[in-house]
Amino acid sequence: MPAKPTISFDNLKVAFASKSDAELKKMHLVFAMLNNKFVSDMGIALTKIGFALHLPIKGIMKQTMFGHFCGGETISETIEDCKSLAKFGVESILDYSVEGKGDEESFDKTCEEIRQTMVESAKTDYMPFGVIKVTGLGDYHILIKIQAGEALVPAEYQAYERCKARVDLLCKTAYDLGLKILIDAEESWFQDVVDTLTYEAMEKYNKERCVVYNTYQMYRHDMLGRLKEAKVLADELGFLLGAKLVRGAYMEKEAERAEEMGYPSPIQPSKSATDTDYNLGVEFCIANGVYLVSGSHNEASNHLVVELIEKYGIDKESDRVFFAQLYGMSDNISFNLADAGYRVLKYVPYGPVEKVMPYLIRRASENSSIAGQSSREFSMIKKEVERRKKEK
Repeated sequence: MPAKPTISFDNLKVAFASKSDAELKKMHLVFAMLNNKFVSDMGIALTKIGFALHLPIKGIMKQTMFGHFCGGETISETIEDCKSLAKFGVESILDYSVEGKGDEESFDKTCEEIRQTMVESAKTDYMPFGVIKVTGLGDYHILIKIQAGEALVPAEYQAYERCKARVDLLCKTAYDLGLKILIDAEESWFQDVVDTLTYEAMEKYNKERCVVYNTYQMYRHDMLGRLKEAKVLADELGFLLGAKLVRGAYMEKEAERAEEMGYPSPIQPSKSATDTDYNLGVEFCIANGVYLVSGSHNEASNHLVVELIEKYGIDKESDRVFFAQLYGMSDNISFNLADAGYRVLKYVPYGPVEKVMPYLIRRASENSSIAGQSSREFSMIKKEVERRKKEK
């Protein structure tokens, strides 16, 4: 189904309305760096060295990369940015982006931190979701063993039960607080276990309303089929299916592992195949009563979702369809959709600067490597700077 541009993402006045001139200049600096792969790679390397040597670079990071892609170091700091987004109709998800040590103490700490994000979110009317990554709540080595059909020793079984309990606690917290919760996708070699945990939670908490959402990475060639199978399961067991669709986050790692271990790659043969399945996926969800979060920075896909909402007569202010983008990216999409009355989410990462570095490095690498991503952002920022100069 071809996407028709029923909404424009070229209105830069709307896209950058939330940014002061000073903030726009900061964005200009950040994307100027990201737009040059050599400078971006050099910056990443120097930042790693700076933190390793305990140099006083935290302030620089807060004024550049961290300040642009993250909301703050704490929940309270980050909520201030979320308030600012809410003034323009954009809702937020507090996303604790610290990678733990992988032990039971860190899993408990992460669980409690995420629970607190939801307690604070429930006090507002502009933060409707929590978000979890199962590998932040339990040992992924155990998940791998389970998917591979290997027996667990007693200590591993007990650790897995604690992981399940943490996932259930956070889903129940969302349910009790009147929120929703997204369960992030993981690597294919233990995604089946994550799916099982997620559908068990849906069966418990998605009876009256859609609380729990699974994530489907459409760069996997089997994912459209798995999405349809999930709907069949939901209908059989009598729960509402919540689906967040993304293109995907682990493509290089997936391809490398498949080659190393000699099994067929789960990745689509081309980007166009991914795009096709993504678009078929959102149409399937909207046409079949699946509660959708469309997590896309692709303008054509966002145009398509708008058209489908209109085609199927869905109330755009309801909770049937959300759009979602990352904080600091694709504001032309997020703010123009919100301005048109659609429900838009921004993932707003937070955490101590030095502990969020792995996240920031991924963002920098993605923006400098995705064809046209940083250059398009940079071009729009430059145009808005010029537009404002002419208005003065």
